[in-house]
Amino acid sequence: MKNALIWGFVIGVLSAAWLFITHALGYDTYDDKTAPFEYLSILIPIIGLLLGIKSYRDIDLGGQMGFLEALVQSFKILLFGGILAVFVAIVYINYIQQNDGNFMAFSGRMFGALLVGLLSALGVSLVLANKSNKVD
Repeated sequence: MKNALIWGFVIGVLSAAWLFITHALGYDTYDDKTAPFEYLSILIPIIGLLLGIKSYRDIDLGGQMGFLEALVQSFKILLFGGILAVFVAIVYINYIQQNDGNFMAFSGRMFGALLVGLLSALGVSLVLANKSNKVD
C-alpha cells in the first residue's frame, strides 16, 4: 500500500503541475480544442505506472510478479493519483479558471485521462509481469 501511495502521489502531483504549466503557457480549457503538445501529458501515468510497478515487483515482491498482482497495484496507484489530480482540477476550475462553458470541456479531458490510465495499467501490467500462472 505504501508503494501505491507514493507513486499515486507522484502521478497526482505531476498531473496537477502539468495543469498549471499549461495554464501559465496560456492554454486553458475554454473549449474542446487541444494543443498538440498537450498529448505529452499521456506520458505522466505511463511513466509513473512503469516506475511504480517495477518498484513494487523488485522491492516488495522479490522480483516475481503475476499479471493480476501488477494490475491490482496499478489500479491502486491510479486511484490515489486520480483522487489527487481530480481534487486539484476541481480547485483549478472553481478558483483559477472561472467561467460557465469550461466544465464540459474539462470533464471530457478527465474522462480521457481515465481511459489513458486504464489502458496504461493494462499495458504496464502485461510488460512487467514475469510470473506465469498455469491454469490446469
